[in-house]
Amino acid sequence: MLKSYEAIYDNGQVKWLEDTPKVTCACVIITILEESNKSVFSRRQPPEFIAGKGKTLGDIVSPIVDEDDWECLK
Repeated sequence: MLKSYEAIYDNGQVKWLEDTPKVTCACVIITILEESNKSVFSRRQPPEFIAGKGKTLGDIVSPIVDEDDWECLK
């Protein structure tokens, strides 16, 4: 059975991105994807003009608006 694994090839080294194959010796076929400008390891950051300005108004357990204000339930 064929199984795919994601990895990065960097200076002759293979760096596995998720789980690693559970084999000690195997025949492999490598497909090289086009290089992108983004690093796989870089973490996305919010733009500076909105960073830290978010506000949580409610949660998934309780509604943000009182049930008395729900017109669709009347």
